[in-house]
Amino acid sequence: QEQLMEYGGRSVESGGSLRLSCFFSGANSDHGCMAWFRQSFEGQREAVAAIHHREGWEYYPDPVTGRFAVSLNAGEKGVFLQMTRLKPEDTGKYYCAYSVDCRAAPLRASSYRSWGQGTQVTVSS
Repeated sequence: QEQLMEYGGRSVESGGSLRLSCFFSGANSDHGCMAWFRQSFEGQREAVAAIHHREGWEYYPDPVTGRFAVSLNAGEKGVFLQMTRLKPEDTGKYYCAYSVDCRAAPLRASSYRSWGQGTQVTVSS
């Protein structure tokens, strides 16, 4: 069973940058998908990035395109989320997730079977 653990969440001012890390075990990152999701206090869990290491693609939803970048280091068993030009609406708990095969819907939460505990990001205006 895969295990994932996120790090790096903190409070930051609007316009700032932040890098989140997720280290995993038991997951085959070469053949599966890794993703970052976030959940606000009152909202649903939404994807902010997905990556397939072997196939070499990344997906981002419109609200973060051009501001967020996901990367994966298979040797370190880590997936990272670089966030720039942060906005108050980026506030939320950020989770990394693993899927054996997310290609049909890489930004859908139900595509992923393993999740970390999350790390809180708060962006103040």
